[in-house]
Amino acid sequence: MSFFDLVSLILDNLGRRKARVALTAIGVVIGTAAVILLVSLAIGLQMNATQQLYGINDLSLINVYPNYGGEMVMAGGGGSSTSPSEPKMLTNASLDEIRAIPGVVDVIPREYFYGSSLMEYQRMEGYSGMMGYGTQDLSQLGLKLEAGEMDLQRGTAVIGKMVPNNFYNPRWRPGMEEPQPPDLLGETVKLILIKWDPQDGTEIRKSVPLRIVGILEESRTDADYSVLMRMEELTQYNEWAMGTRIDRNKQGYNELIVKVEDVDEAIDISDQIIELGYQAVTPLDYLQGINSFFVVLQVVFGGIGAISLLVAAIGIANTMTMAILERTREIGLMKAVGATNRDVLSVFLGEAAGIGFIGGLGGMILGWSAAQIMNVVMLAYMAGQAAQQGGPPPSTGVYTPVWLPFFALFFATLIGLISGFYPALRAATLVPVTALKYE
Repeated sequence: MSFFDLVSLILDNLGRRKARVALTAIGVVIGTAAVILLVSLAIGLQMNATQQLYGINDLSLINVYPNYGGEMVMAGGGGSSTSPSEPKMLTNASLDEIRAIPGVVDVIPREYFYGSSLMEYQRMEGYSGMMGYGTQDLSQLGLKLEAGEMDLQRGTAVIGKMVPNNFYNPRWRPGMEEPQPPDLLGETVKLILIKWDPQDGTEIRKSVPLRIVGILEESRTDADYSVLMRMEELTQYNEWAMGTRIDRNKQGYNELIVKVEDVDEAIDISDQIIELGYQAVTPLDYLQGINSFFVVLQVVFGGIGAISLLVAAIGIANTMTMAILERTREIGLMKAVGATNRDVLSVFLGEAAGIGFIGGLGGMILGWSAAQIMNVVMLAYMAGQAAQQGGPPPSTGVYTPVWLPFFALFFATLIGLISGFYPALRAATLVPVTALKYE
């Protein structure tokens, strides 16, 4: 029997029992649509989560901290490494040591102000944190500028998006007009440094002028609420707050920010930094954890849909078994006119696979359509939630990759083929004489 004759015979047999084939295929439609919809939902949630992480953090940056001693520290790839018994500080030698690692573009120290700070502008004042960076160009840190410039010079600073919102009028009373956040770009504010006398606990203040040369875009990090300045100036302020000189070769820095050339090498470079004795964290650590979770979620959701396909497979097996009982004499007649066991097996396997293919095709269309509808609904809901929380709207709710519907169609056809194997084998092994006598 030629291939085209086989296909023609299979289609003719399926066409003779349209109602039974349709009812059996409905189970496959539901199972296939469930697989496509649930896996698309898991993939969409994963994409949304990783896009949010990409928007918050520059994945080419690694945060490095001193190792103050202890038993274990976490490695970048999720492992651990034994830390030295003596603390290892982030000194100037550490900068050169880390810069020597292949793939490292730059190493930037970061320090925080040890005291308190207050800014005064006209009749308003506001509290904010201060951070010093060992670079004049803040764009290396993945920060984006909303207005002004990022080039830090002596006596200048760049502020986060939310800093002006912290300003208030200390003389404001009920009934007075509510003060608006000031426009600080290009203005000189009075920066008041505050520390406390260790002897009697009295407050000591020192004021310095500070010109605001830039305002950052919102990054949803601590930079949004901070004043960013040069490391040299913040070191002077910390020395004033502590009442002693700071030796970076001994005391080191609070933190280093390591920028790598290739994001794919970030975890490997993080592990190398840990092997040097420091502690290191990269956003990719969290990204890997998120991806691992959603891969498991995709498997679970796909498994739930596959259960429906399993039920449909039982239906196909039952349908094909009944078809053999009804067509026993037909099978005997086929063999009597020269059909081989292989021909009979091929016919019934083809019918079973055809039911799976028809159901898979319907499920492919239904699942893809349902995924698009759910994507619109979820995007509308999540956009409303993002607007309430002040975050960016999501771009993906439910995502169906191109390969998924075709994989589901192939899987449904394979399920039909496997389900029909036992009934087809029974049909192929029937004795012609016995089959022709069957009533």
